Amino acid sequence: MSENLLTDNPGLYERQFPDPDHLAARFAHDVVTRFGADHHSGARRTLLDVGCGTGRDAGHLAGLGYEVVGLDSSERMVQHARAHHPAVEFVLGDMRSFALGRRFDVITCLDSALLYCHTNADLDEFLRRCRDHLEPGGLLVAEMRNGAFFLGSTELLDGVRTRTVVWEGVSYTSHTRLWIDHAAQLLRRRREWWWPGAQPLVQRSAWRLLFPQELRHFLDHAGFDVLALFDSPGPRTEPPWAPDEPRTADAELGEVLSGDRLHLVARLRR
Repeated sequence: MSENLLTDNPGLYERQFPDPDHLAARFAHDVVTRFGADHHSGARRTLLDVGCGTGRDAGHLAGLGYEVVGLDSSERMVQHARAHHPAVEFVLGDMRSFALGRRFDVITCLDSALLYCHTNADLDEFLRRCRDHLEPGGLLVAEMRNGAFFLGSTELLDGVRTRTVVWEGVSYTSHTRLWIDHAAQLLRRRREWWWPGAQPLVQRSAWRLLFPQELRHFLDHAGFDVLALFDSPGPRTEPPWAPDEPRTADAELGEVLSGDRLHLVARLRR
């Protein structure tokens, strides 16, 4: 039985969560360009993508001129990434304990990967790892679910959502239910998979629900200055972020923070 159907099958993961226009990677590049990240003159910017998954964001960022390292805790994801994105170095590791022995100009943590830090101790350890792996003045760019969204909306909690994707000629149908574990401050998920010739597979996961002011506090304590915290636009908002829209570093960012996505740009203090 698969431990996690999607991470054990990276091709199915990309079919379930497509990003054909590389919006996530282009969003990260746009943010780095707008807010700036210190790096040695004449050298390529170095970037660590934590929770890199299939490597598609890391691969695209490498194509934009970054020297990229991708890190993920799934061995199959790392194997897939190495096979498909040879210009990138990929490392198997835990976001709470990795030690690469080098520093980067930028660390990215996209698609709610940061929210797998379920406890305060987990989050402290991750930010400590970021601090130890960033150059002074380097940027941390993260994109995630927004805990504050659930203060006024049950939109994602109403009922079961069903979706079917076809991968390698097989139809995979998922039935997904989300609910809030208030005591643990987690958004929990139960997903049941069905496909021909197999028994139903039930898998459970969870994300930490972080609130904007709470996140600011953790970052300040870890030695970061928050440059921007916004709910839109982003690669998974509606309407989505568009790379050709003229924006300055601090203009036209949605700071109401009631949307279902939260975007963070923070700089490590010198």
